[in-house]
Amino acid sequence: MVLVENKRSVLHRTRWDIMANILSVAVTGKTQTCIMRKCNLSYKQLQAYLVLLQEKELLQAKLHERKNSPEKVYVTTERGRAFLEAYNNLRATLKKKPGLPSKFKCTKMR
Repeated sequence: MVLVENKRSVLHRTRWDIMANILSVAVTGKTQTCIMRKCNLSYKQLQAYLVLLQEKELLQAKLHERKNSPEKVYVTTERGRAFLEAYNNLRATLKKKPGLPSKFKCTKMR
């Protein structure tokens, strides 16, 4: 059996990383397609996160007038900005912790 303790990469993001990524992209108000592309998510994944973030009042959908037709944009709320600040503070604190290895390796368990 192989145990992967922790390996950070774009391919292995946590739910917290993905939520923070979406909220940081949407700070200035972005369309669903823009968020999907910038966060490298499938349509199905994005839908699940948009529902979750809106339920938690971290993200808000607004209609934005563009070229005589309204389009839906998603904007990070004040509560979402507070989440981002707490998330970034936590990541910074964990990185500064002495004695923690920068990268964990796979180890075989018997």
